[in-house]
Amino acid sequence: MTGWIDPEAAFAHLFADAPHTFWLDAGDDARSGWSWIGEGRPDASAQPMHRDATTPSAADDAGPFRGGWVGWRTYEGETAFLRVESFLAFDHAARRVFAFGDPALLVRALDAPPAPAVAEAVRRGTASARVTPARYAELIAACRDAIREGDAYQLCLTTRFTVPGAVDAFEVFRRLRRTSSSHHAGFIRMGERALASASPERFLEVRDGRVHTHPIKGTRPRSEDPTVDAALAEDLRTDAKERAENVMIVDLMRNDLSRVCAPSSVGVDRLLEVESYPHVHQLVSEVSGRLVAGTTIGELLAATFPAGSMTGAPKESAMDILARLEQAPRGLYSGAFGWIGEDGAADLAMVIRSVVIEPDAAWVGAGGGITWRSVAASEVAEVGIKARAPLAALGAEVPPGW
Repeated sequence: MTGWIDPEAAFAHLFADAPHTFWLDAGDDARSGWSWIGEGRPDASAQPMHRDATTPSAADDAGPFRGGWVGWRTYEGETAFLRVESFLAFDHAARRVFAFGDPALLVRALDAPPAPAVAEAVRRGTASARVTPARYAELIAACRDAIREGDAYQLCLTTRFTVPGAVDAFEVFRRLRRTSSSHHAGFIRMGERALASASPERFLEVRDGRVHTHPIKGTRPRSEDPTVDAALAEDLRTDAKERAENVMIVDLMRNDLSRVCAPSSVGVDRLLEVESYPHVHQLVSEVSGRLVAGTTIGELLAATFPAGSMTGAPKESAMDILARLEQAPRGLYSGAFGWIGEDGAADLAMVIRSVVIEPDAAWVGAGGGITWRSVAASEVAEVGIKARAPLAALGAEVPPGW
């Protein structure tokens, strides 16, 4: 359809109360990219993993996703997907909307009233931290010990902040996208569990047999003062520790992709570029390759998951060390979410800057990469910076010291 419908208004009208639903969001006020809204049925089969990622994409003017699966994969590798056949696709650049599966969706969306005002969060006080800042500093020291011993070059240490009580998951997402809009955001609800994400990081984009990954390593806070803000971005761009950390993960992702890509096809498309978001500047790179014919989505994930930006390097050793230090599963945080198409195309984002909502509580994961040059106070502060906006969407605050 030529003409525009606000995705937020359409979702609120059509799917806000649906038990199994999704909104993959290009961001508040996006002027490029695609958003998708719809509902589906839970699908525990392995079908998404069996899609051939090297078949020609069915993408056309109606977008890259033409039906398949929407869902997530936890850091520990557990998957949950919705089988999706009827949905709306929003082309933000062309300002056009397309209906798949059920043309009546478009008719109903045209009747959507403006989305209601975003409600202020009920104040919930201070979140409960899994560890204290002092304990996190001790874990940073343990990471540096492991690096000194040669067991790793870099380790992505993480923790969790929990807010007790039931919340309206959709309203949490609406608040989050108002303050932390991102090109790879999303809201997925599967029964009593939901994900509200303002992720800035694309994990895997697959189309026509090519795969791209966009690792993020390196963070600085934003400032309301333009001069200070520009200085923070430049400090990030030139910081030797942050640059080294990012390059380590680029090398790791090159190695991961080389397991399933044609020889000599893996390359670095972007290196050490600063991208700015509402609350943070991030240091981003891009690696891509051409998949070996017949490679499935499952084989690609087996070679690349979890993302190196959330583990460290070397990956296997880093994961062993982190499991010993963190002493708790990460769950959905550090995993990935997005869509997998019937045609083998896919677009998955990292579960970071996100809220996981369960029946009696919601929680936020946050962390950062530790290298030999890491300073504990700076790393503790970075965790607080990353957790602040997702916790605010819940009406909660970061505990003192973070």
